[in-house]
Amino acid sequence: MVLLLIMVQVMTPLFEYKTLVDLKDAKHLGSILKQAFVTSAGDSENSFKSIGLENLRIICRDGLVAGGLATLPMGMWLGGQSVPMLGIADVGIAPEYRGGGAAIALIQHMLQEFYAQGTPISVLYPVTQQLYRKAGYEQGGNYCIWEMSTQNIHVHKASLPLRPIANLNCEIFHHLYQQQARLTHGYLDRNPGIWERLIQPEDKEAIYGYLIGSQDQPQGYIILSQHLQTDGAVIKIRDWTVLSNAAVQTFWSFLANHRSTIKKILWKSSVIDSLTLLLPEQTAKIQHQKRWLMRIVDVYKALQLRGYTLGVETELHLAVKDDLLTANNDKFILSVANGRGEVTQGGKGELQIDIKGLASLYTGLFTPHDLKLAGKLDATDTALLTATQIFTSPSPWMADFF
Repeated sequence: MVLLLIMVQVMTPLFEYKTLVDLKDAKHLGSILKQAFVTSAGDSENSFKSIGLENLRIICRDGLVAGGLATLPMGMWLGGQSVPMLGIADVGIAPEYRGGGAAIALIQHMLQEFYAQGTPISVLYPVTQQLYRKAGYEQGGNYCIWEMSTQNIHVHKASLPLRPIANLNCEIFHHLYQQQARLTHGYLDRNPGIWERLIQPEDKEAIYGYLIGSQDQPQGYIILSQHLQTDGAVIKIRDWTVLSNAAVQTFWSFLANHRSTIKKILWKSSVIDSLTLLLPEQTAKIQHQKRWLMRIVDVYKALQLRGYTLGVETELHLAVKDDLLTANNDKFILSVANGRGEVTQGGKGELQIDIKGLASLYTGLFTPHDLKLAGKLDATDTALLTATQIFTSPSPWMADFF
């Protein structure tokens, strides 16, 4: 069965890029991903059902599938605004085609396709940074997993009721998440497939969900699973939202009450985790940290759609260098007022930056001064100060891995 979509093919001397993937090609791609990521045979099939064949892209050579990827249309909350974003996942190339340019051809053609569709930004988690940097991606924010012993929580007073929720795909969880997401710099405006993966059990795993607060005034939730390990049982918090101090108190109290059977807990949060402010000692540790990469696909739209700090009224003259998407290779004036940006072409080009450096500046992961020291931009002192005013933000992070 072939999806009834218009097929776009981009030809190169070696490779053919396809946006229409039929079941036969999807099975070939699934086999490639199984080998690339050392997964079971059914993992890719389940993933493709969640993602949808229309969101797969493949690269072929001599009529054979050499590799492919999955696209996840969603949004990212930046400065209080949800910017349309394309997530990239499951990038895999068959072993016999690796090192021959298939991967970079796949990524470059994908970016050209989505620039033509008006996509402002793209985000992915890299296996290797070098490949994606060649296509204009750069570090944009953090993904962290924290851990601590349940014996060290010492928060035992629950301020709110907490009750189990059987239906983990319920609207109340989505609603509460969105309230936290719009206040969290870098959070996803989630694709439905992200929600599906979040509540999908692995093997014989059981997933539990709890609503914090009353039914008519919920203030958060916890979604978790429990696992037996050689050194003791652990709780993995798959997702959480807390919208008040009382919700944070209840969050920690609930976890502390597991101390007789659970050795430690794992949860996802920022590099600077405000949840731990309620703990009596600095006993929580970062177990794992990874940076996701961003690509500014359309400079004009990305700058225009991001939110900015209220009270900042200024303008920045940028000169952007982008060797792949040449329409971005231009000068722009970003005028900021009332928390929004207006972009026009032209200007003095007082801050010169390539498309990779612009990604890190755009999210606020690094300050303009940091980027100048790293050789990612060059600017006058005035432009450097202006860029600092415009792009200073909380450290960007997200709770989702894709």
